[in-house]
Amino acid sequence: MQESKKNFWTPRMMAMTAMLCAIAYVAVLVGRVPVILFLKYDPKDAIIALGGFIWGPLVSVVASVVVSFVEMLTISDNGLWGFFMNVASTCSFACVASFVYRRKRTLSGALLGLAVGSVSMVIVMLFWNYLITPIYMATPREKVAGMLLPVFLPFNLLKAGLNAGATYYLYKPVVTALRKAGLVDIQSEQVKKKPIWVYLAIYLAFALIMGTCIWFILSFNGVV
Repeated sequence: MQESKKNFWTPRMMAMTAMLCAIAYVAVLVGRVPVILFLKYDPKDAIIALGGFIWGPLVSVVASVVVSFVEMLTISDNGLWGFFMNVASTCSFACVASFVYRRKRTLSGALLGLAVGSVSMVIVMLFWNYLITPIYMATPREKVAGMLLPVFLPFNLLKAGLNAGATYYLYKPVVTALRKAGLVDIQSEQVKKKPIWVYLAIYLAFALIMGTCIWFILSFNGVV
């Protein structure tokens, strides 16, 4: 939505942000699945990244804080530390990805944003897991340090892959639907016509990434 910073938080923008927060929270409630040990994945970050792609990184920041706070009050058992971890995870992916895409609204900008956001989240969360996890889990830091590579790194790579794929697949149909409903008036991507095989290759690559992540989760939990 192309509005000045001064008039950004219009009633419509606040309503859209509230809707985004509600959808992201529902995604936490119904989409949370166990991955490795006590670590669980939910599609909240992808939903919030989608909002950032549409309305900008500031919306991602607000949604990250609001959803994580509501989650802390309702379903989380990790208290304030869990709140900070959730905000750090979501912002390091969604806000970084949407910031990059906001600077370059092209296909390559979207892919670069998702890649940078994924790398950012993995690095940030490894750092935060080392610092914060021993506190809220009452676990020796040496034990947590020993879990960084075999546990936390694979989990965050899986999470990044699923988030990036979901954001990419959902962006175009969601934006098209919102534009037809008159809820957004953002400019379209700066599209340079590309051969069909380029788009097919991108979709297949994300399908392979997401399929691998899902297969790993299912196999690790003994489903397949």
